Amino acid sequence: MKTNHLSRLNEVWIPNPIYFLTTCTFARQPRLHNDDFLAIALEVWTNCERLYGWKVGQFVVMPDHVHFFAADSARQTTLSEFMGRWKEWTAKYCNRRLAYSTPLWQSEFFDHVIRSKEKYSETLQYLAENPIRAGLANRTEDWKYRGVIHELECE
Repeated sequence: MKTNHLSRLNEVWIPNPIYFLTTCTFARQPRLHNDDFLAIALEVWTNCERLYGWKVGQFVVMPDHVHFFAADSARQTTLSEFMGRWKEWTAKYCNRRLAYSTPLWQSEFFDHVIRSKEKYSETLQYLAENPIRAGLANRTEDWKYRGVIHELECE
């Protein structure tokens, strides 16, 4: 009997949930912490609401993974479809524009449903301090591969 390692819930019983998402590069290759990848990620994230109905909030790009918040604003695609499309288009653009080999991403991603304002604040702090914990910056402001597309509000 085969089990799905990262099976996802078909329904979340929280109105308008915010997800904290993490996806890693294939073989954890450090390919992401540069201005060219950041421009591609921003381009794709900016189009996510129009194309897939998902708003992207705060994010941090690390050398071999990305953390970001997202919320389904239109109920037009599932979380897995949205993440698949985001990974697909960032990989295609990186291949075409930066000559990155494929695959760019691991096939799985990790998601965490934010269940309270307190947890949202804690997770925002975790995201902001990620480059410091990794020894890549002394202060949050020193890491330029971070930002926000939409301000997301936890209900």
